[in-house]
Amino acid sequence: MLFGEIVIAALQSIRANLFRAALTMLGIIIGVGAVIAMASIGAGAKAQMEAAVASLGQNVIQVFSGNPSRGGVRMGFGSSGTLTREDFEALRREVAGVNGVSPEVRNFSQIAYGNQNNNSQVLGVGADYINIRAWPLESGENFTENDVRNANKVALIGKTTAAILFGDLDPVGQVVRVKSAPFTIVGQLGRKGTSMSGSDQDDVLLVPYTSAMRRLSGDTTFRSFMVQATTPDLLPSVQEQITELLRQRHRITDGRDDDFIVRTQQEISDFATGQATIMTYLLAAVACVSLVVGGIGIMNIMLVSVTERTREIGIRLAIGAFGSEVMMQFLLEAIVLSTMGGVIGIGLGLIGSYFAAGALTLPFVWAPDIVALAFVFSALVGVVFGYLPARKAAQLDPIEALRHE
Repeated sequence: MLFGEIVIAALQSIRANLFRAALTMLGIIIGVGAVIAMASIGAGAKAQMEAAVASLGQNVIQVFSGNPSRGGVRMGFGSSGTLTREDFEALRREVAGVNGVSPEVRNFSQIAYGNQNNNSQVLGVGADYINIRAWPLESGENFTENDVRNANKVALIGKTTAAILFGDLDPVGQVVRVKSAPFTIVGQLGRKGTSMSGSDQDDVLLVPYTSAMRRLSGDTTFRSFMVQATTPDLLPSVQEQITELLRQRHRITDGRDDDFIVRTQQEISDFATGQATIMTYLLAAVACVSLVVGGIGIMNIMLVSVTERTREIGIRLAIGAFGSEVMMQFLLEAIVLSTMGGVIGIGLGLIGSYFAAGALTLPFVWAPDIVALAFVFSALVGVVFGYLPARKAAQLDPIEALRHE
């Protein structure tokens, strides 16, 4: 029997039992679809994390006050104000290879304009902040070092906050009230998007850190600094200089824990994307179980098919068919079922991941290599789990098979 005839015979056998074939493919469809969907959603989460880290700016180093494991107690970054204004001035003055340094004073306050108000993040920063963050101005101008020194009541407003308070009105030149203190809007920031935590970075009001400390928060220390290195190559050197300078200024001796954390943008990115990658692998591993279950289903159905068609196999062997031809037919049936299930699963997985990404507000990302791998894996499932039933069919004794009822 020619190979083409074997293929036709295998397809005819599947066509004769379409409903059973559909049920057989169901496990493969669910498995492949789940793998594709999980990989796509994971890739979307990773892409969102990378975009959020990139939104910090270029060549950025973040310095957080406190220590996450100080004294054996688990604490968060910026959990205590150990960074001072003198530390800030020392970083600007003594660390080489730096383009800019800005402190951060975080506070949530009610911002009011006319009869509109919104609870937004009010961030006290230095004049270098928007340059470090690569945050463009849509209109107006940045506040100056003179505004910072004099604690002037000026502000930059984010797109979301501006839309809530002013609608279509140009906010530049308008006055908003923050905790009863009037601040004049001197510039409107361009859109930044969401942060790594998923919060809206555009729902913000940037004011000089001196104004924030004196008029809003009452803080005397900082929770964090943002430092921008001149080039990517200088990041390790700048990080080391910052660490040595702060240890010296805080009189931290050898063997004692730092009361601050210094993280480069790459370290933050690696940590954030690493978490997304681990979760993707775990979800994909669970989805792969469905593929294995689908393969077992194929093997089970093919074994039943061999039993049902024992007499047919005996007749074919009796009139001269080779055992290898019978084996090839049953193996092809298993492969066709698994690959068809794989193709349908890929389509459903991509459609499902597209809608899931929209529901989770993640970018839709699909990896051709994952799709190809899922297809190849589904075909291998047919080979691996179809081999035993095909071998059983090929080894049937023609005489015993013809006696089978």
